[in-house]
Amino acid sequence: MSKLIISPGQRDEKGKVLAVSPESAGWDYVGFEVYQLKQGEVLARETFNQEACLVLLSGIADVKTNEKTFEQIGERMDVFEKTPPYSVYVPANDSFEVEASTDLELAVCLAPGGGSFEARLISPEKVGYEQRGSGHMSRTIHNILPEQEPAHSLLVVEVFTPGGNWSSYPPHKHDQDNLPVESYLEETYFHKINPGKGFVMQRVYNDDRSLDEALIVKNGEVVLVPEGYHPVSAPPGYDSYYLNVMAGPVRTWKFHNDPDHEWLFKK
Repeated sequence: MSKLIISPGQRDEKGKVLAVSPESAGWDYVGFEVYQLKQGEVLARETFNQEACLVLLSGIADVKTNEKTFEQIGERMDVFEKTPPYSVYVPANDSFEVEASTDLELAVCLAPGGGSFEARLISPEKVGYEQRGSGHMSRTIHNILPEQEPAHSLLVVEVFTPGGNWSSYPPHKHDQDNLPVESYLEETYFHKINPGKGFVMQRVYNDDRSLDEALIVKNGEVVLVPEGYHPVSAPPGYDSYYLNVMAGPVRTWKFHNDPDHEWLFKK
């Protein structure tokens, strides 16, 4: 299996089924974890020098930080309901406690923290909605933690792509610290597929093709994007969901299109 694919494992004692850290990924900024908590179970941890965005993928929970309490948040019971999620931003040098009121699938998005930010609830009405692309390049975007909203490093977005369509397409990259033209952002893709027995395809490649991998990605897997272009294809009959986490030295998304395919923007 490609080193760019991280597969889920069995639940550990805390309910964790998947984890990516800067150390395991071989990069500097992005961390990502998925927990499957049963009703009544509690996840508690400190943030230390990282900030976190807790995305309730499905289920309902109470979330507490050092200063804030958010009770009975969550609404969708499956990501493919396609409604925006409830999320909680937790700054560095804080803590969080998540108590599952129902069975809960929770994504913990992590990156270096700093600044005088406060914990806050990101409710569905605060999530930006966008239809992007046209024809077989169309998809739905939920901007959970975009650069216009306060945070130190994290950018978080989820994307729904109908079966038969392409996403993160035409191909783009953000692997050069070359502002204002392009920003350096590491990125994870957490994939869900409906029906769950399906798969999606994701290609990760750079300009000189020293990196060029075509990946078969199954339900619940993460793809690491350390550099390069990274389009996704959803086969007919299988809808695609992915949660993106991005972070880098500057919190802005400035991307560079693959010049071979830029003509598609004119269609």
